[in-house]
Amino acid sequence: MLYRVEGIIIRSMDYGEGNKIVTLLTNTNGKVGVLIRGAKKLKSRYGSLSQLFTHGEFAFFRTSGLGTLSSGEIITSHHRLREELDLMAHASYAAELTDRALQDEEAGSFLFEQLKACFQALEDGKDPAVTIHLYEMKILQAAGYAPVLHACASCGREEGPFVLSPRLGGLLCPRCRYTDPSALRPGEGAIKLLRLLGTMDMRRLGNIQIKTETKAELTESVRALMDYHMGLRLKSRAFLDSLAGMQAAAPQRRRPPGDDPASPI
Repeated sequence: MLYRVEGIIIRSMDYGEGNKIVTLLTNTNGKVGVLIRGAKKLKSRYGSLSQLFTHGEFAFFRTSGLGTLSSGEIITSHHRLREELDLMAHASYAAELTDRALQDEEAGSFLFEQLKACFQALEDGKDPAVTIHLYEMKILQAAGYAPVLHACASCGREEGPFVLSPRLGGLLCPRCRYTDPSALRPGEGAIKLLRLLGTMDMRRLGNIQIKTETKAELTESVRALMDYHMGLRLKSRAFLDSLAGMQAAAPQRRRPPGDDPASPI
């Protein structure tokens, strides 16, 4: 049977002497594996279409299992995501997370639109850490692990100050925080951002500038939720964290007093 889909390549691997097998996140058929014959050959017309992060239209034949590409056309190549190390690290993490975190039936059209917007946001120069944390929240929601962020996950009380319990699935109020002594204690700015990311559509993400301390608390909170509920060991995550460590250790250019671009968050 012939399928025609709009898709984004989230995994690409060599197969045989001149072929590639790609995994597509599609807008209509979940995740799909497709064989692209001759993609590695120098003069292949489908070489560019087989690149990681490519957004395109794909036509392939499939009876069961792996499909075979019949034709295709690039919509957005996202070549910048493959050329700049920092962007490649973040985009690779989003792609591998999508591939590993969800079953085919969980990868619907909404998540396709979120990943498409995630790659575009990275390419447009949006804050990569905030972009990725927003996408991680979409993954948690798609997998059924959306945290409770607007009230206490234990009693429903709306008055704080709150702590965050990945084990109990959300915020805990002062009366319930004893139920998880290991709960995280992010500041009000980080909790505000968590709530924002929990409700925001990736396609509405603007330019958000936040304080270094708040961003660190946000990263700790989202990663704790991801680790507890998803439990994935991703090579791209290890590389991304290693790159972040190197960037943090590098000498920073001193800013003149009063030249801090961070918002009050």
